[in-house]
Amino acid sequence: MNRSQKFSSILVIAFCVIFPHYGGGIFVYPWVVLLVVYLFLKYTTKEKFSDLFFNFNRFEFKAMWIGVIAAIALSTFFKFGWDPLINIILPNQKIDLSDFASIKGNPVNYIIILLLAFIVGGFYEELIFHGFIFTRLEKILPGKNSMVNSFCLTGIIFGMYHYQQGIKGILLSSVAGAIYHLLILKFNRNLWYGIFVHTFFDFIGLTMIYLGYL
Repeated sequence: MNRSQKFSSILVIAFCVIFPHYGGGIFVYPWVVLLVVYLFLKYTTKEKFSDLFFNFNRFEFKAMWIGVIAAIALSTFFKFGWDPLINIILPNQKIDLSDFASIKGNPVNYIIILLLAFIVGGFYEELIFHGFIFTRLEKILPGKNSMVNSFCLTGIIFGMYHYQQGIKGILLSSVAGAIYHLLILKFNRNLWYGIFVHTFFDFIGLTMIYLGYL
């Protein structure tokens, strides 16, 4: 990757992280960001979405059941391991879930949000963060530790992307994102594994909000 490509990669990464918070809402920004990424890949680096670990031909049913198991294990860890510890460290902080307040006791909104959790949370965020941003950072930060450094930096960026949820939300997102990312890397850089564990983890959390437990 030459200097010009590195610079343009940094600009697009910044756009991917910042624009969604100001870009017209959840029904608008994913398509704008995906279009920008597509154009960048096509005309700047001559790549495809398959170079970001996403390919319909790589779909595996195993990714679904592993996603379910991983999501349940992750939710259990956060409930009984993470929450008690983080509440001691940050006793006066709460995760801001006000963006999802409209689904409490409302089955229509609940179903709509579940669909969006798959499209935006599962597919879009995994493609952008653990596909596009991660691979850009690997190219920007070459060397024997490129993957580790890029993995850590991607996790930090993914956590900060959820800043509206407060410090606890940032930390939880960073840890959860690292698990999604590890599964992608473990299964030969197959994005489907991240998509499904992310989706099912969100499903569990949204269901808890809907039922009034969060």
